[in-house]
Formats: sequence, structure tokens, C-alpha cells
Amino acid sequence: EVQLVESGGGLVQPGGSLTLPCTASGFTFSNYAMSWVRQAPGKGLELVSGIDQGGDSTAYIDSVKGRFTVSRDNAKNTLYLQMNILEPEDTAVYYCAKSPYWYWSGIMDYWGEGTLVAASS
Repeated sequence: EVQLVESGGGLVQPGGSLTLPCTASGFTFSNYAMSWVRQAPGKGLELVSGIDQGGDSTAYIDSVKGRFTVSRDNAKNTLYLQMNILEPEDTAVYYCAKSPYWYWSGIMDYWGEGTLVAASS
């Protein structure tokens, strides 16, 4: 059974930082691309970032470029999202998601339950 478990969310002041880990199990993590997706209060889903199976290729939406970094440790079956200079607009539930492919395409077949990040003073 595929399981994705996010953690690391919380309340942080604007300008602060958080790192979200996502621990994967039930599949060969190193064979698949992964994504981070968020949903702000009252809004739809937004694809934030993606990374290929080896971690060599990454992608970001424009609003987080230069502030967020996606990475993975295949030996630990863990995906990360390092978030710096957080803005109130980054407040959302953050989900990690698995791709059915080794390359990142924005297509996802499994999701975690999410972790809430709130940037507020």
C-alpha cells in the first residue's frame, strides 16, 4: 500500500522558514518523480514544485522560485520542501504526491494527507 506522510507544518512569522519532509512507503521511492501541491483556504489546488526520480531535475511555480527548494533522499525514502522567506500568500495545506513516471510531468497518482503551513504575524 502506497503511503505518503507529510510533517513539519506550523505557524511561522512572515519572512521565516520551514522544512517539510514527506516520508514514503509501499513503493520503490527512487523509481518515481514526486511533487508538492498546496491548497490555500478557499482556493483550488496549486502545483508548487516537482522533482525527477534521481533529483537531477526540478521545477517550481514562479511565485516560489528563489524561495523554495525541493530535494529528495532516496536512501531515506524522503522528499523535502525547504521554504524560505515565507509570505502570508504561502499559507496553505501542503501535500506531497507521487508520479506514475520517473520523470516529472505534473501528473500524480497518490497523495498524502497534507500538513498546514501558516505564515502570519
